[in-house]
Parts: sequence; structure tokens; C-alpha cells
Amino acid sequence: MEIADFLCQLAIILFSTKMVGILMRKLGLPQVLGFIVAGIIIGPAIWELFFNLNGATVFPLKQNSYLNAFAEVGVIFVMFTAGLETNLKDVLNTGKTAFFVATAGVLLPLAAGTGVGALFLPHAEHGFFTWLFIGVIMTATSVGITVEVLRELGKLTTKVGTVILSAAIIDDVLGIMVLAIVLSLSGAKSAENTVLSLINPDGNAAITIIWILAFFVFAVGAGIGISKLFKIIEKKAPHTRRIPIFSIATCFLFAFIAEKVFGVADITGAYIAGLVLSTNHTSAQYVDRKVSINSYTVFAPIFFAGIGIKMSFSGFSLETLLFAATFTLIAILMKIIGCGGAARLLRFNFKDSLRVGVGMIARGEVALIVMEKGIAGGIIDAKYRVIVVLLVLVSSLLAPILLKLLYKHDDTPPLPTKTELEEGHFD
Repeated sequence: MEIADFLCQLAIILFSTKMVGILMRKLGLPQVLGFIVAGIIIGPAIWELFFNLNGATVFPLKQNSYLNAFAEVGVIFVMFTAGLETNLKDVLNTGKTAFFVATAGVLLPLAAGTGVGALFLPHAEHGFFTWLFIGVIMTATSVGITVEVLRELGKLTTKVGTVILSAAIIDDVLGIMVLAIVLSLSGAKSAENTVLSLINPDGNAAITIIWILAFFVFAVGAGIGISKLFKIIEKKAPHTRRIPIFSIATCFLFAFIAEKVFGVADITGAYIAGLVLSTNHTSAQYVDRKVSINSYTVFAPIFFAGIGIKMSFSGFSLETLLFAATFTLIAILMKIIGCGGAARLLRFNFKDSLRVGVGMIARGEVALIVMEKGIAGGIIDAKYRVIVVLLVLVSSLLAPILLKLLYKHDDTPPLPTKTELEEGHFD
């Protein structure tokens, strides 16, 4: 693809996401929902049903390396700013709660997904491990969409918002551990990162888990030093451009180290980088304002539109469609019951428990990545990719709507974000 074609695609994405986003706001729905719908409209999901798109280069939009790169930066920025806006003390205070919520949100979908796999794939090549892998896919949570909705509603820094964010990070780690164990025990070859491949050439699940935990030890140690360094920089040169530039560099470096060195998702590294910098509140607020301009003007809309662009409705058989529908329904219900039930047991009121459960239902890039690893390892057939596509589509659309409804009659009115107040970039 030529650069000129990509520039045209960017123009289409930014214009369509903003227009559909404005429409959604007028309908009382979150803007992020409009971004996803815009992606479906301008992507091949609908158009490929009526036209041969083999020669299409500009419209309808198809996923390509440029869009993937911009979308990845978008989700990293979303998670980084979420970390910046999160009070680390609140995270530590909700640590036990978040861990319990995340654990329930992994175990229940894992068990239910295994049952769904056994029901629809009785003759699977890997048998039990294929069924278990269906459960692994259900455990994945994509918090990027929930973060956007909570931020738009002014609820990101509330106790419920903090629990959801913290639980999603823990959920990510637990899901990666379970995936490593299943791939290892099934004999499938997973595409590990270079460092882990050197340390663990045989794919031993125990070594993989220990190495993943080592990332958080590294993050704590490095975070303490980085936090002190930024306090020195801010004292000598407060509110200068070097602070957000160094902050973004730190975000990208943490994301890189997380994924390429320790095998943890890059979005987890970006969120932790934000948490590290959030310890210096004055600097964090300044960086958040600067990063948000780039994030919500360009990168974040591309990420959320990319979810819609990736959708495809071709190749559906009745049996596969029934499998996909059942899989999607169970995956959503198990997150609500598991995470929401855990919150209820921890004495959250019913509505807040439901908010926690709904906040964990969204699936996105993590579920898709898990599916691709299973396909690459030969543990599941590629034709079942559609079950994850449907789950991502339905959960991505359902999570914002349900969260909006759950906060509709909240006593505290939705608050505009800092960037909305100071930059006015949503309108």
C-alpha cells in the first residue's frame, strides 16, 4: 500500500468516527460505541457480502500494517492515560478486592468455556485441551473500551472504576498464565518472545509463569527509580515539554519490555508506566493533558474503529453460528456472574457489583491474540475464528450500552474529563 492511500484511509477513519461519535452522544450513548460502529460501516464486514473486494485499496478499509501500528499505539495511549489518572494508593487499597474479582472472572469462564467446547467440538483433534482452550479465550478481558466509557462518564477514578482497572490487569496476567499452561501441556508450539525462548526453549509452563511474575518485580524496582527521576526533572523544569516526551518514551519502553522481554501484553506495560508516573500527581496531570490531545484526536479513534474494521460476517454456517452465539452468550454471562458475584461477596452493593461485572465483559485484541496463538499451535481450527470475532463485536457494543444504563440514575452526575474541560476536543 502506498503512503497516499493510507493518508486517505486516515481521513476516512477520523471523519467517520467523529461524525458517528457525535451521533451517538446525541442519542445518549458513549462516543466509543460510535467509533466501533464507524469501523464496521467503513470496513469490509458489510461490503464484502455484496461486492468482490480483492482489488480494494482505499475503501472499504481493510486491516493493514499501517493501521495495525496506529491502532496499537492508540490502545497503548488509552491504557497509559488510564494509569496516569489512577491513584496508586486506591489500587493498593483495592488490591485484594481486585485479585478476588479477577480470579473469579478467570475461573468461571474457564470452566464454562471448557463445557461449551465439549458440547460443540466433541471430535476435536486435541480433545480436552481444545475444549480447555475455548475456556481460555473466554478469560480474556479488553479493558480499553471500558476505560473509555468510564472516563466519559466521569467514573474512571471511582472505587468501581479502580477495581475494574486493577482486576483487568490481574485478569490479563492470569489469562496469560493459563494460556501458557494449556499450550505447554497440549504439546502445541506457542510463539514466545525471544528472551523467553532462550530461557525456556522447551516451553515449560512453570518457567513461563515465573518469568511473567518477574516482570512485576522489575516494574516495581524500575518504577521507584523512574518516579524519583521525574520528581527531580519536574523540580528543575516544571511543565516543560521534556516531561511529556520523557513520559511517552517511558510508556513505550515499558510496553516493549513487557511484551518482548517478559511475555506480558504491551498494554499491561503501558498501564503500569502510567501508574508509576501517577505517583507524582502534578506531573501526571500535566502529562495526561498533553498525551490526551494526541490520543483522542488520532490514535484512539483508529484503535476503536479497528475493532469494527476487523469484523467479518462471511463464512458462517448454521452450526458455527450456533456455536458462536452460545460461546458469546456464555462468555458475557460468566464475566458478569463471576466478577460481579465476587464483588457482591465482598459487600459491594448490588448495582456496583453489576457495574464491576459488566465492566469486565468487553473483549478485544487480547481474545483475538489468544485465538491466533491457538490456531498457530494447531490446537483449534481456523474456521472457528468467527466465534471470537462475534464475541468481540457483541461485547464491545454491549459493554458501553450497559455501563451507560447502569450509571444513568447515579446520584453523582457524569463529570467531564480534564481534557474535555481544557481542550474541548470532543465536539
